[in-house]
Amino acid sequence: MVDEPIKPVAPVTKTSIAISWDRCRADAALTVVAQSRQGYRDNLCLKLHSSFVIVQMIVQASMDPLSDVLALLKLRSYISGGIDAAGDWCIAFQAHEGIKFQAIVRGSCLAQMDGSAEPFVAQAGDCFLLPRGRPFRIGSRLDITPIDPAMFMAKKKPGEPVLLNGGGEFLSLGGYCDMVGDASILLSMLPPVLHVRDEPAKAALRICIEHMSEEARDPQPGGFLITQQLAQILLVRTLRAHLQETGTGVGWLFALADRQLAAAIAAMHAEPAQPWTVEQLARVAGMSRTAFALRFKSKVGQPPMEYLTRWRMLLADDRLRNAREPVSAVALSLGYTSESAFSTAFKRVMGTAPRRHVRRVG
Repeated sequence: MVDEPIKPVAPVTKTSIAISWDRCRADAALTVVAQSRQGYRDNLCLKLHSSFVIVQMIVQASMDPLSDVLALLKLRSYISGGIDAAGDWCIAFQAHEGIKFQAIVRGSCLAQMDGSAEPFVAQAGDCFLLPRGRPFRIGSRLDITPIDPAMFMAKKKPGEPVLLNGGGEFLSLGGYCDMVGDASILLSMLPPVLHVRDEPAKAALRICIEHMSEEARDPQPGGFLITQQLAQILLVRTLRAHLQETGTGVGWLFALADRQLAAAIAAMHAEPAQPWTVEQLARVAGMSRTAFALRFKSKVGQPPMEYLTRWRMLLADDRLRNAREPVSAVALSLGYTSESAFSTAFKRVMGTAPRRHVRRVG
């Protein structure tokens, strides 16, 4: 017997609140950085912080899945300053943690990741992110002896570009973001390079990086808040551009482009303690149970219940690591009726028992 399609029903969950946390945060942050750094700045920073508190109270439970993941990973950004170069030059960067990013302001360069067959060209106006931490080289030529960045990074001031051969022909702005917790939920599905070519997206990213660099060169009150919000905007805009340019891929991020699957994922994120079944999630998606289960596994790369369990364990890791909540309280908050059942699930996903995990991560 073939399952009959089920009429879509709106999930009675917190996700029905029609406010986009990401949009509110982006609009508020860009409003601040667009203002003069003199006079209004401190007042605007205070207003920005107040706005975040108010919006967070309203939409705390209605954040979309990508915002949920980024909030869990607690993105932090740092500015290296970039490169101001001329003539023949090449820099070799070692493996790195987090995500490195570069915006090309003037000229062009070649860049190549370890393991990549061919380099790619980045021209003025381009932005690219390196989310997988691989060693890479960047330069006007890649067939010359590269410079070790350790030779000059310790000597320059934060936010200042590295000067090579007098500079003037090529200029980039760059830095990196790091994350707290298990970043593989996001980074594992991304390619080694995210090269943004979409013009509107590139313009927004350049604005973010320029203001982040300015904050690093000339620290002012409220600068930390501005920089961290800009880093999140930069990453979100890059991920959006990547999804629009590629359109395909396997993972929960790509599944968000499917409205039916996105509704189910949002429901799991909004109510992780809910005793969800595949049939209930299928109803949220407006699909038959069989069709939903097959499409979810095909698009996300794992069955719905496996995805739900992993999301619960990532939330548990955050609460155990940062909030220092008791294991029993975390288990109850995530829908487990016994600490034993929770501990078994946690060990299966995270590789160690909850209490041992807390001692290991400090």
